[in-house]
Amino acid sequence: MLKMDFLGLKTLTVIADAVEMVRARVGELRHPRTGKVYASMDDVPMDDPEVYRMLARGGTSGVFQFESNLATEKLRAMRCDRFEDLVATNALIRPGPLDSGMTDVYIRRKLGKESVTYPHTDLEQTLEPTYGVIVYQEQVMRIANILAGFSLAEADVLRKAVGKKIAELIKKELGRFVERSVERGVDRRLAEDLAEQIETFGRYGFNRSHSAAYSLLSYHTAWLKTHYPAEFMAALLSSVLDKTDDVVKYIGECRDLPRHLPHLEEEVVVLPPHVNESGWKFTVTDGRRIRFGLGAVRGVGAGAVHSILEAREEGGPFTTLFDFLERIDLRALNKRACEALITAGALDGFGHRAQLLAGLDTAYGEVQARAAELAAGQASLFDAALGGVERPDPTLPEVPEWPEQDRLTREKEALGFFISGHPLDRHQELVRAFGPANSANLAEFAGEDVEFACVVTKVARQLSRRDNTEWGKITVEDFHGTATILAFRDTWQRCKEVLEQDAVVLIRGKVSGRERDEEDPPIFLDDTETLESVARSGRVALAIAVDPGEGFSDEEVQRARKVMENNLGRAPLEVHLANGGGLEARLRSRSLTVDPSPRLLGELKEVLGPGRIRMTRS
Repeated sequence: MLKMDFLGLKTLTVIADAVEMVRARVGELRHPRTGKVYASMDDVPMDDPEVYRMLARGGTSGVFQFESNLATEKLRAMRCDRFEDLVATNALIRPGPLDSGMTDVYIRRKLGKESVTYPHTDLEQTLEPTYGVIVYQEQVMRIANILAGFSLAEADVLRKAVGKKIAELIKKELGRFVERSVERGVDRRLAEDLAEQIETFGRYGFNRSHSAAYSLLSYHTAWLKTHYPAEFMAALLSSVLDKTDDVVKYIGECRDLPRHLPHLEEEVVVLPPHVNESGWKFTVTDGRRIRFGLGAVRGVGAGAVHSILEAREEGGPFTTLFDFLERIDLRALNKRACEALITAGALDGFGHRAQLLAGLDTAYGEVQARAAELAAGQASLFDAALGGVERPDPTLPEVPEWPEQDRLTREKEALGFFISGHPLDRHQELVRAFGPANSANLAEFAGEDVEFACVVTKVARQLSRRDNTEWGKITVEDFHGTATILAFRDTWQRCKEVLEQDAVVLIRGKVSGRERDEEDPPIFLDDTETLESVARSGRVALAIAVDPGEGFSDEEVQRARKVMENNLGRAPLEVHLANGGGLEARLRSRSLTVDPSPRLLGELKEVLGPGRIRMTRS
């Protein structure tokens, strides 16, 4: 009998979709700078330095197996620069190596900060690829084979015993390992130390074959993100179409791309859905713009989207609201679904949203009336009176546009999140300065103090059942999703004037560590203040990042200095000098402090590049 396990991964679909979009836009899968063509992702070389530089900068969002803060931290710490680093990190971020401290030992040895040693000279060949650290289950088997003379079958019994945590079998097999090692001339103390390491590591150890297979997919996703970021992010967004928080998170990553990919002159922009460009999934329009998928608009089903795509394919782009309604199947797309498309921005090319919604009833009614007449086989009295001349299509009424906040609120109702804009857009760099905690990863900070920037979207005043005191339950949103803030007693009284609807604030508090909250923990508020006051407080610095081998011309430096001298304030100015992804030095100006306003940041990005300017806690 042959037993086979199959693992289904959406990552494979993401890779396939991204490659398909690349081929659709450029004709073939090729390296965008060298021009080399590849038949498939399996032919892509595994030593592309640009890919590893992106990972070492922390650009792991969307990269298979490496999206957690822990994985990102370890790749940055070790200055990831080769495929073996991915394989090792995949195994090192498991509980076994973390518990034993071997993860940090591996990193220090890779960077040359600690000398590489081996527990026994006979183990050098086995442990040399991992700097003398036991990383993989296969290494455990080879140690038992080399030192204790175990056959590979016996070594596999030891591996299974430790991996399955069978206490009696562990004691028995490790005892055999120690005794047989001693019999073969190994020092007993060394054999016992190795047995202890094997037991600690083996509880959650990973095998190299799995780690290498996973890392191959990790590299493929990282390669696509590095060289075809728009196609990769569109495929990634399509894979989470029905998960609002994940869509929000990856839209946020599109904004962050220039930080991890300095060659990008601009961020990858995610545009609202549009009936003339969108498909069911997210699609790329011109290499750096992603069009939202119609399938993600709430209240618009598959039949409605199919009708839109079919009509567009048959008759070309839609030209007006009326033309759109007349050509689609209104049985598949009812008026409520049309309203959702309007508020989501999918008909923006035909007028502003207030106009479109105000004119929808008239246009919808006219289309239905004409369809009824056609079905009855009779011309309208109006047509007859005009001697067969067609009556004009209804036009849109002249009404004022919605205020931006109203437009964004309605857009969020239709899509589940902001897309054509975000209340935090003006403060992007300041928001990033207060990572790594955000609404999507609070569970990783259970029981810890955090601070992060957000916009208040809902405030509910509550009364305590115990003593009838007022407290607040606040819903906030950042670029990654939503979170709940709980404010009690004095804290609520002190902060409630700041925590108003639509306020852009910095939250400080402790993430709930209660077991019942582990999936979606709230934050217990300690303090809050507006982002405007934070920016001008002097507690954040303006940083200019410089990578190794790169710099600025004298003209760029002089232009940047002039811009900063015209925007003096309280924020310190720093230059961050990096080496292979690891921060080596922070140089702070003694004479120049600035006002880190969105205007200053925008002007500096034009002079020095968007990936070079950031804000950081001073």
